[in-house]
Amino acid sequence: MKIVSLFSGAGGLDLGLTQAGHEIIWANDHDKDAVETYKYNIGNHIIEKDIEKINLSEIPPCDVVVGGFPCQGFSLANTRRSTKDNRNKLYVHFLRIVTAKKPLYFLAENVRGILSLGKGKIIRKIVNDFENAGYRVKYHIFNVADYGVPQMRKRVIIAGTRKDLPQTLDYVFPAPTHTCQKLCSLNNRLTKWITIEEALMGIPEPDTFHKLHNHIYSKYKITNRNFTGHRRTNPKLPSPTILARGNGQGGVCAIQHPLNHRRLSVRESAIIQTFPLEYGFCGSMNSCYRQVGNAVPVLFAFILGKELKLLEVRNKSCA
Repeated sequence: MKIVSLFSGAGGLDLGLTQAGHEIIWANDHDKDAVETYKYNIGNHIIEKDIEKINLSEIPPCDVVVGGFPCQGFSLANTRRSTKDNRNKLYVHFLRIVTAKKPLYFLAENVRGILSLGKGKIIRKIVNDFENAGYRVKYHIFNVADYGVPQMRKRVIIAGTRKDLPQTLDYVFPAPTHTCQKLCSLNNRLTKWITIEEALMGIPEPDTFHKLHNHIYSKYKITNRNFTGHRRTNPKLPSPTILARGNGQGGVCAIQHPLNHRRLSVRESAIIQTFPLEYGFCGSMNSCYRQVGNAVPVLFAFILGKELKLLEVRNKSCA
């Protein structure tokens, strides 16, 4: 399918969708470093511009619109989150573009905090807005560890199918493929979670000789005090959520390495986000950490894209 990507960031979602066989025909983000990263790895079809200033005529017709509108205002980690946070309103521009372009489908990604914001009023409004725009809408919380990503990362996917399509062509959320060791033994159809220790096996220390892109790390002192980014990492579990936000002192709050002797490097964080080893990130170290943390894990994006691929085949057979 031909896809328009909004709030594209460093391209995790777009790379996965491309790997699933789709074509990203137009993309947009306002972050200069993220756009440079996208161009370096994916292509020059991304436009560096504030989405509020995007004219609808700039965007080509498409089959799907995708995007993870900025999540900082919605995040459970942001104790000041509010229904009045301007970043929470950026979904309106996603809505504006979907309404105008009328794609067959849309997929929107956000943090789980969006479901409880305003005691549920915000998600109900978002669903109602897209229904009024002509879409059947559903949403679901996913833990990407359940799909082979070596990370405990819970995100909401909001999916829309244009109402003139038969319900047999509705977007279908993918079924889990992985689970914890205990449940795996009870269900032989599922594979055990991939641990952070397994994901980083064979990756050399950043301070030794290596040829890895972006294998640099924050030297901010490790303090274990039961606070986000300051907890010991259990090597026998998937990684804690790779973060994009800062902690106010040492830059972006990077997760500890499974040996708990330092923080993860940018490259190690990207591996946990399932970016390929050759995927390079542009900008300062903190900018690179932020780009990685904001991304949709590539493997999870690929799995979402496979479901779209099945619908593409069924759409053609119905034509």
